[in-house]
Amino acid sequence: MNLTWLEDFLALAASGNFSRAAEDRHMTQPAFSRRIRALEEWLALDLFDRSSQPARLTAAGAWLRPQAQELLARVARIPAEARAVAQANAATLRLAATHALSSTFLPGWLQALEPHTARGPIRLLSDVLQHCETLLLQRQVQFVIAHALAGAHDGLHAAGVPSLAIGTDDLLPVRAAGAPQHALLGFSDESGLGRILRGALGPELAAAGLQPVFTAHLASVLKSMALEGRGLAWLPRSLVREELAAGRLQLAGPPHWQLPVEVRLYRDPAPLGAHAEAFWKAAGVLAR
Repeated sequence: MNLTWLEDFLALAASGNFSRAAEDRHMTQPAFSRRIRALEEWLALDLFDRSSQPARLTAAGAWLRPQAQELLARVARIPAEARAVAQANAATLRLAATHALSSTFLPGWLQALEPHTARGPIRLLSDVLQHCETLLLQRQVQFVIAHALAGAHDGLHAAGVPSLAIGTDDLLPVRAAGAPQHALLGFSDESGLGRILRGALGPELAAAGLQPVFTAHLASVLKSMALEGRGLAWLPRSLVREELAAGRLQLAGPPHWQLPVEVRLYRDPAPLGAHAEAFWKAAGVLAR
């Protein structure tokens, strides 16, 4: 169905005169009549009673008239509404962060960033690193916040994704007193912290005889298991600072098992909207 057919239909419905309606539509009467007939054939019914002059609307035509008016009005509003949606989306920062950073680092960092950038809505997606990376590469988010081994290049860097170091932390081997010596509470393959640990110490941990007894992608879950004395877990210092100070968890292993990590802000390498570019610039100012 062609929307111009509805415009033709409304023109004829207003006058009932084929010649006048055709003139209003800047068409010849035969061409105009063919368009009206095409609409009727599409609907498989007659819209006008042509036995009288002026032509009168049939019951179906009378029903269609307000429907056509509303449909054309709705179509006319679409460009403005689409622009409004685009503008709102451009003003909304789309940010993905790993689970651990969403609850520990992100709230304070955003608060510290506020004096350096204009406030605006933020849409946060919290997920494992693998999914956060996919969201960024598919351009479903503009930014990703994740841990990275200090000074090392990661997968996003290899893909040409710019990043900023916006914080520091340490990935610490911790266990509760009396926990089994060789029981490892490990991260799943999708976890960014697990990726860091495997890349830095994987062969050494296997040689040390550590045996995985529990695996999860949430650091908070591994923390709970460690507090219950189930084994050794590598957890961010920011997540276990209080437990270490209170003695509920203890550092384990040699000093080089304590891994310095960065909190990095990754961005879509393509040009972003003004609000997102200002956010990236402000993050750089704060990082300095």
